[in-house]
Amino acid sequence: MLSKAKILLIYTGGTIGMMKDFETGALKNFNFSKLLQKIPELKQLDCDIETVSFKKPIDSSTMNQEKWAEIATIIEDNYDNFDGFVVLHGSDTMSYSASALSFMLENLSKPVIFTGSQLPIGDLRTDAKENLITAIQIASLKEENKAVISEVCLYFEYKLYRGNRTTKINAENFNAFISPNYPTLIESGVNLKTFPELFLPKTRIRKLKIHKNLDSNVVIVKMFPGISEIVLSAIFNIPQLKGVVLETYGAGNAPTEDWFLNLLKNAIARGLHIVNVTQCSIGSVTMGKYETSTALKKIGVISGKDITTEAAITKLMCLLGQNVSPTIFKTIFETSLRGEVA
Repeated sequence: MLSKAKILLIYTGGTIGMMKDFETGALKNFNFSKLLQKIPELKQLDCDIETVSFKKPIDSSTMNQEKWAEIATIIEDNYDNFDGFVVLHGSDTMSYSASALSFMLENLSKPVIFTGSQLPIGDLRTDAKENLITAIQIASLKEENKAVISEVCLYFEYKLYRGNRTTKINAENFNAFISPNYPTLIESGVNLKTFPELFLPKTRIRKLKIHKNLDSNVVIVKMFPGISEIVLSAIFNIPQLKGVVLETYGAGNAPTEDWFLNLLKNAIARGLHIVNVTQCSIGSVTMGKYETSTALKKIGVISGKDITTEAAITKLMCLLGQNVSPTIFKTIFETSLRGEVA
């Protein structure tokens, strides 16, 4: 007999957890212990739902590595008692958090689904109910009593994405996210249409390993025509800086001036890890394809390939936090750890 899935709902904050006070019009946090009373539709799902909330729910713009560690700890403490986890999170930094948790949770064999909404759960036209209900339904999917999904995902507006492949592209529409370089894992319509060939392959049974130490001595630098040597030099010489995500043009192209290349070369020689990602929404870094990126390849810049900026910066933080040896850092970063690069 198939057992009923047990799902833990983790509320961190964000619009989805707000209710409007119709007398004042102000938004206030929703009491998730009374979730079933407010959303009776959840009773129709064939699963048992329990909830846990941050002691002090936060706006996602204040998310940081300590809060990621708190989410990871909740999952770790409850891992053996639940079949899946749904993380309710503000949409603004959800792609960063989904990316970070994907790297923090090694040997994951259960679903961790991030979701949220553009409108509060109590609004008449809210997208919160559909996102929440379907995220829970997906988290409870089983085949032969085993989880169908065993990775960190993001569900929004009828689509399930690999979490570390997403980016937020719209602040006004319900379809707030895209996965620019990887297809949708599940599409929600009259039925759930799954694409299992796109899921991360099931790993051998191994104990879940949590990486809670993330190093925040990193920075994102976006190239633009006319960027000055003084500005870049100041950034690259920040005390304690350990990693840079460099957003370049097109397929990974950057200026070929001597001052720029020397700046990068000297920084790498000092032990700074520099990752090349494209500014383009869709596409990949292919260093050496054009002359303007050949020099970057020669001096040891790390290729981000088709990784998103969100995944690149969180992967950098996670690997630095694990004290990965400098001799293999580049190789490991350029390797797909959780399906974040092709």
